[in-house]
Amino acid sequence: MALPIEPTAVQTLAALTPDLIKASQVGTKAIAASIAISTTAASTALAEYAIGTAAVGATAEKPEVFGSVLILTVIPETIVIFGLVVALLLII
Repeated sequence: MALPIEPTAVQTLAALTPDLIKASQVGTKAIAASIAISTTAASTALAEYAIGTAAVGATAEKPEVFGSVLILTVIPETIVIFGLVVALLLII
């Protein structure tokens, strides 16, 4: 038994012009890109917080570990770059 189709649903679907469909796709891409960059930025901030506090403590105790600590603090920044690349690929 088929479900009855309401006339308002048919009118709503008929009102979707190609311009409206294109506009909704652009909006969806923008939302996806913003989610990609915001989640990577938030996760990088948490990683930088944890690594940064440990790096300051380690450098205070042994100044010769500064070079390796600096490299460890830069590694999470690549996550944001990956998020930016994904966001740009979604928008293009």
